[in-house]
Amino acid sequence: MPGDAALLELLDRFADAWNRHDLDALMSMMTDDCVFEASAGPDAAGQRSEGQQAVRAAYAAVFDTFPDAHWANPRHFVAGSRGVSEWTFTGTQKEGKAIEVNGCDLFTFRDGRIAIKNSFRKNRPAAPAPHPHEASPTSPVGPPTH
Repeated sequence: MPGDAALLELLDRFADAWNRHDLDALMSMMTDDCVFEASAGPDAAGQRSEGQQAVRAAYAAVFDTFPDAHWANPRHFVAGSRGVSEWTFTGTQKEGKAIEVNGCDLFTFRDGRIAIKNSFRKNRPAAPAPHPHEASPTSPVGPPTH
């Protein structure tokens, strides 16, 4: 099994691929029999997707739902075959509702790749996206004053 440093580097590359919306790169870092448990869905584990094809489709659906999806400030730690990434997710749905939430992913590694990605995030309702000249919930900048 790769050491913690190699797995931390894998998680850095994985986070970067999410922010590039690079499905090919994401899937190259996951095992053939990978599992993705989304933070929302009909079951206690959220929506569970199994195998490369199903996981790729689930990841694509995230990018389709949030075309500007971004995971800021990723922080990782690894212990043996398990790992954690913490992040702040921001995105705007096609309907114009914006979301900003903290979350984390719990990982299980096998043979230097990700076998399971189990996602969790705070349950915060989406809000209307701020008008370009209005302050966002996280920005102190208000409308132009000229």
